Amino acid sequence: MAPIRPTELKLGKKINEGKTKEVYELPNIPGCVLLQSKDQITAGNAARKDLMEGKAAISNTTTCAVFQLLQESGIKTAFVRKHSDSAFIAAHCEMIPIEWVCRRIATGSFLKRNPGVEEGYRFYPPKIEMFYKDDAANDPQWSDEQLIEVKFRFAGLEIGRTEVDIMAQSTRAIFEILEKAWQPLNCTLVDMKVEFGVSVATKEIVLADVIDNDSWRLWPSGDRKQQKDKQSYRDLKEVTPEALQMVKRNFEWVAERVEMLLKPQSQGRVVVLMGSTSDLAHCEKIKKACGSFGIPCELRVTSAHKGPDETLRIKAEYEGDGIATVFIAVAGRSNGLGPVMSGNTAYPVINCPPLSADWGAQDIWSSLRLPSGLGCSTILSPEGAAQFAAQVFGLNNHFIWAKLRSSMLNTWISLKQADKKIREGTA
Repeated sequence: MAPIRPTELKLGKKINEGKTKEVYELPNIPGCVLLQSKDQITAGNAARKDLMEGKAAISNTTTCAVFQLLQESGIKTAFVRKHSDSAFIAAHCEMIPIEWVCRRIATGSFLKRNPGVEEGYRFYPPKIEMFYKDDAANDPQWSDEQLIEVKFRFAGLEIGRTEVDIMAQSTRAIFEILEKAWQPLNCTLVDMKVEFGVSVATKEIVLADVIDNDSWRLWPSGDRKQQKDKQSYRDLKEVTPEALQMVKRNFEWVAERVEMLLKPQSQGRVVVLMGSTSDLAHCEKIKKACGSFGIPCELRVTSAHKGPDETLRIKAEYEGDGIATVFIAVAGRSNGLGPVMSGNTAYPVINCPPLSADWGAQDIWSSLRLPSGLGCSTILSPEGAAQFAAQVFGLNNHFIWAKLRSSMLNTWISLKQADKKIREGTA
């Protein structure tokens, strides 16, 4: 899509208006809409409602940062780009009238609906619930079966078992990605709600609407008393100008920190050591796969058999600059490269031998049968070796972890959709 300058943006008719936002058609950007936030804060289905100057910009900042993080991770969203301080452009979707809620910690309405459960009970895995959006009925909780039996159809897509499962699995993945992202800031994501729509253009389910400080509970240091989300507004006994300023400061605190989630963390790297340039094609596959996770990858040529001193010199070069490194050894025939590296470094080493059709079954034993005291793993697939390196870095890097989690989700969705096509005879 060609970039469009803000001055060229023309608003069409208002498609929808909610308590905290308005949605407009964009005649000069086919297939897109503008979501304009309001300076309004509400609670209890608008039973409590107040003007909070600046909230539109704060909420838009939060939403755009969250959607950018999720989209870059690989989650399919309606988000296109930020347009202004208080609005963003999104793909036009027909919204599914369900709020999906994911909970790590029991609190709030869950305790009222489940007497006997104490606040603070932790759900493993995170608990998924859904609520039908109906203000008059106070957003009743629904079951999978209710959502399937109502036979909703949006943008030509009927919401059946496959679509319900996709939304449930996506909700859990989105929660886990954001939960992991908040951890380095010592903030506990307690629960959150999301909504999905069906893209008018692609006919697929995507994360839509907004994710702002109205959408979750966030407890710094895991302490409810320090809550920074909209619950601080719900809990007010009386709404005064001073109280609203306190709530606004909480929202600003979250908006400032959610933008920090997009800042690069300490970056690791993969160093691929190949026994000869005849293995280059194999190594290039590893490098490409590392790139998909955002991991820098360097290729080097060295032989532990023919030049062990040079192999150890190269190893020391990467150990001495303080950058976390995973070594991947690519050596055919008798693999001495991986074991020699593993015996001389505390950094992780992965064997990824390029096996030949003639001797592969025999050659593999040089990567598997190792002397005691060595801990290098062996992964035959170049893409698999890169993924394993990503899993190592993902332990301390939420960007890489998010890409891994999104990849798991998207693989699951692809299988689910393939199964649906087979059952329907449309494959």
